[in-house]
Amino acid sequence: MTPRLVIAGASSHVGKTTLTAGLIAAFVRRGLDVRPFKAGPDYIDPTYHALAAGVPCRNLDGWMLPHDRLRALFTHASQNADLAIIEGVMGLYDGFEYTGEAGSTAELAKLLCAPVVLVLDVRAQARSAAATALGFQQLDPAVPLAGFLLNRVGSAAHGRGITEAIEDATGLPVFGTVPRADDLVIPERHLGLIPTDERGDLSALIANLAALVAESCDLDALFAVARSAPPLPPETLPAFAPVAAGSDVPVIAVARDRAFSFYYEDNLDLLRTFGADVQFFSPLADAALPDGTAAIYLGGGFPEIYAADLAANAAMRAALRTAITGGMPCYAECGGLMYLTDALVDMGGTRHEMVGALPGYARMLPQRSRLGYTTVCARTDTPLLRAGERARGHEFHYSAWEAVPADTPHAYDVQPRRDDAAPRREGYVRGNLLASYVHLHFWSNADLARRFVVTAAAYAGRTVTR
Repeated sequence: MTPRLVIAGASSHVGKTTLTAGLIAAFVRRGLDVRPFKAGPDYIDPTYHALAAGVPCRNLDGWMLPHDRLRALFTHASQNADLAIIEGVMGLYDGFEYTGEAGSTAELAKLLCAPVVLVLDVRAQARSAAATALGFQQLDPAVPLAGFLLNRVGSAAHGRGITEAIEDATGLPVFGTVPRADDLVIPERHLGLIPTDERGDLSALIANLAALVAESCDLDALFAVARSAPPLPPETLPAFAPVAAGSDVPVIAVARDRAFSFYYEDNLDLLRTFGADVQFFSPLADAALPDGTAAIYLGGGFPEIYAADLAANAAMRAALRTAITGGMPCYAECGGLMYLTDALVDMGGTRHEMVGALPGYARMLPQRSRLGYTTVCARTDTPLLRAGERARGHEFHYSAWEAVPADTPHAYDVQPRRDDAAPRREGYVRGNLLASYVHLHFWSNADLARRFVVTAAAYAGRTVTR
């Protein structure tokens, strides 16, 4: 079984992503094959871990995914590796609800029997850091907490003092005291960190993070802890049969560039498993869809940042509008929905023409519109779900879809989180077009991917297994 570690945090913004990327890079520089993972529904942090590891980073979510499927996905993606490093989400115990562990890093660590190293931001702290450490240790003794990393340490003496206090209080080791390094802080904006695709060559950043971690952390001790993880129950992924093969493989065109980059790697792999030929295209730079395209997948991202460039590429906007109005299957999530509307109004109030395949327009808001896990129930048949079927996903956006006609055919009923609340209508579906603010994880219901491939193959006029 692959050695594994969870790098958790006392809260968000303690430096988990920076230290995780540094640890991955430091172990890679030791010659290890490191597989990176990210807890929860984050799309941006994984871009840094993938860059540090040289292989894709995959999401693990204990709320969106059945637990046996989650373990099987982890086992499959980490097999034959020397080390798996999993960055947690928010604080160690933060998840779907305030009083339970669903969707939390703590739940994930228990599911994977993975030792946890807790990152503490100790700026302006002394012995109080020990109280924090002790509280995390005692809240749930079933969490395999192995020790701590101290981040943003003010001096060597500061690090030694807090280390002594924490080790005395908890009996657990401090594996590293990482000094403040403001020049290595990863910049943020409204949806989190700025993705690697937008920042040019980051090889120097990754190298500097690796050096910082190697100098300030006990890598040998951390690797020993990772190797102490016990075997997991034997679980394998379902052996799904392709619905199309050989000359019948449909091309699914996936938008991927600086404006659209929010995809779960396992979603794309599942489309391939069911027989799709996944080909990437750029709504920013390309004038046409890939040859033979039979369906379109427009993920989330930052269309608002690149709205002027998207508007300027009139050829691609026209190609998409023609394909979609002609019946080509299209699935759009969040940023993809925004791009398909008539226009996008950016933070400054400037209106940019978009594809025009959806009525209304997307307007950026000064505050967050929605954030959280969602369960959707299809109101009618769609390219991904049949009427009445459910799937789990996540919403996070700072925009609103406005000027939507009253008779808009909504795609989903979003299930309420309170028993006394009513379902909320969401998204758009008409024919082979499905657009929504919800990001779905296809492994929450594998029929999502299967149905999309079947729909793509049917559009292309091919015979498939239904």
